Amino acid sequence: MGINCGALRQLLYLMPFGVSLHGQAVQPDELRVRRATIWSEGTRMSAEVYAPKGSEGKRLPTVIMSHGWGGTAAMLRRQAAEIAKAGYLTVAFDYRGWGESEARVILTKPGRAEKPGGTFLAEVREIREVVDPIDQATDIENVVHWVHGEADCDPKRIGLWGTSYSGGHVVHAAAMDHRVKALVSQVGGMDSRFVVANEAARAATYDGATRRARGELGYPPPRAVVIGKLQGGPVAEKMIHYAPVNEAGSAPNCAMLFIVAEKEELFDNRDHAVKAHALAKGPKKLVSIPGIAHYGIYNEARVEATRLAIEWFDAHLKN
Repeated sequence: MGINCGALRQLLYLMPFGVSLHGQAVQPDELRVRRATIWSEGTRMSAEVYAPKGSEGKRLPTVIMSHGWGGTAAMLRRQAAEIAKAGYLTVAFDYRGWGESEARVILTKPGRAEKPGGTFLAEVREIREVVDPIDQATDIENVVHWVHGEADCDPKRIGLWGTSYSGGHVVHAAAMDHRVKALVSQVGGMDSRFVVANEAARAATYDGATRRARGELGYPPPRAVVIGKLQGGPVAEKMIHYAPVNEAGSAPNCAMLFIVAEKEELFDNRDHAVKAHALAKGPKKLVSIPGIAHYGIYNEARVEATRLAIEWFDAHLKN
């Protein structure tokens, strides 16, 4: 698949550049900012919702923003504020088990209700700060459902923004829900099949899956460092077939912008954004930012990448 597995171990969005002042989120005078609760598969997720002041009572084009591997919504505050100031309802959220969101729980002792669907006391353990791409993609889909109930949201003008690992999730979500009209995927990692890329990896992944199914292996501990320096142990068996790059052609009504780093060191762009761009059937654009490596998108190229995203959303959600 052309993946540099060694580089991939350094993957995905750990740069903490959220807009803050003395530890508190900055709320620019021109924005309305609030917290919200979104339910995903029975678990509460925490979200931050931004809208321009003076837009009360208006149906706004809406952008849902999702963080990458080991990230949180707090890291997206600067971009969320900038996109909202451009005239959008913007929603940034924490995946289940990350940031301010609650986590899925599992029973640690057998138990069941006396009546089907009833309640019972139980001992449970939360599954926190692990990386499960299926769960994370489902979370994005549930945020799409949620915004359809927001008075400020124009349900016919919904876009997704994802970075690094979520740069693949947004492609998957658009393929699953054709109400998504535009997306921006920046430095997106779009193929998780590195977990079965060779015989050793395949054996380890399937062995772990078997042991977990038999109750012999639990989930990774919170923020486990399993792949290089990345915080957040992956649930590898959930990645065996997860390749959003192959789904880009399944959202023909979604306008897709792919932003890549010219000197991407974590994977081969040709197997990720370049391939997805080639498969996409709707309006599409591929932009390579010269001179930067993966994490440059959050540093020296942040302003340019945000400008490109706003221009893309303006073209396909406003006009």
